[in-house]
Amino acid sequence: MTTTPTLPPSGLSVLTLPMRDPRVKPLLDELAVEYTTRYGDLFGSGGAAEELNRYPAGEFAAPHGALLILQENGETVAGGAFRRYDSRTAELKRIWTHSAHRRRGLARVVLAELEAEASRRGYRRIYLTTGPRQPEAKNLYLATGYTPLFDVDADPEEIKHLAFSKDLAPIEA
Repeated sequence: MTTTPTLPPSGLSVLTLPMRDPRVKPLLDELAVEYTTRYGDLFGSGGAAEELNRYPAGEFAAPHGALLILQENGETVAGGAFRRYDSRTAELKRIWTHSAHRRRGLARVVLAELEAEASRRGYRRIYLTTGPRQPEAKNLYLATGYTPLFDVDADPEEIKHLAFSKDLAPIEA
């Protein structure tokens, strides 16, 4: 486990954890509910569980990936992960904020932490996709400097996977 010291002193801590750590479970459990509620069987007959298990846990482990959570007073309140997309690009996955803690800017903190960690690991670009029924995510990525790789005026349901990218600045030593 690694604690990242880049957050302001606000009672939040950032933990980099393996997928199997019990502190990650709230993230995965609520993502399953969120995906099922928003998408039903859009992910196929396996539903949200199939989508959440699409990538082996090892893809989110060092040296090519990372999974981090934000904790507040010992409670997991937000998190996200990245995996190797190609030699210079990290792919963000599983960005999540607990439903009781939304509208506090925690997703922005998660993004900043993931971007910083990806940059420290040598990645120079971020790639991600979000679903058509997650307008909050689309707006977050647009507001935080991500470039849409789709027509933002098109019907998201027609596009299906809303892709974004962002170039990363190297971390200075």
